[in-house]
Amino acid sequence: MSKGVRVIGPDRAQLRWEMVDLDSQLPDDHRARVVWAFVQGMDLSELYDRIKARDDVAGRPATDPQVVLAVWLYATIEGIGSARAIDRLCQQHAAYRWLCGGAPINHDLLSEFRRECAATLDRLLSQSLTGLIAEKLVTLEEL
Repeated sequence: MSKGVRVIGPDRAQLRWEMVDLDSQLPDDHRARVVWAFVQGMDLSELYDRIKARDDVAGRPATDPQVVLAVWLYATIEGIGSARAIDRLCQQHAAYRWLCGGAPINHDLLSEFRRECAATLDRLLSQSLTGLIAEKLVTLEEL
């Protein structure tokens, strides 16, 4: 019998494939799920009409405006207004990763969306926050 201690230490250089089920990362009553359900019920045709990627046109598909709006709305509720900070959270934070669901999000896309759809985004965020407050899902103190 060995008297030495046997342990498994960290091997941070080892490549890993980790299987992650994003849905299991958040409780059923998490606020991100409420935000997503709320955004799914909105008429976003104005945002979809701006997308240039179409069936008969070559090019990369756009990130779904529902995802971008949901990320902006969740970040607004959390008091975050920086596209770069949101980008980092989309890589690291379970709620933001869940909202993205694998759709590509980065600070350029977030900034461009905010810049090019400023009036629409302001209107939708105002309507969303008003609706969420009216449904008592968010309080003014939290904002």
